[in-house]
Amino acid sequence: MNARDLVGWNLRRLRVAKGLSQEALGLLAGCEPSYVGRIERGRENSTIETLEGFAAVLDAHISAFFVIPEIGTEKPASLRPGRKSKA
Repeated sequence: MNARDLVGWNLRRLRVAKGLSQEALGLLAGCEPSYVGRIERGRENSTIETLEGFAAVLDAHISAFFVIPEIGTEKPASLRPGRKSKA
């Protein structure tokens, strides 16, 4: 797993553990929710400043984004979709 994927995996793990949606995390950390999704998917590099913002919202140390998962650890499950249907 490369560093970008590792950060994304841990961001999702921490976010799901706190019960936050990508949208909520983005708003609380001062960035676009779509940016959170791109980081989690390993499509975007994050700055240290952004990671510090995420860490503050998630009540974690920035080093938590660099924890190597144990072999066989599954990706955190998705949260229930946050948007309500228009029906």
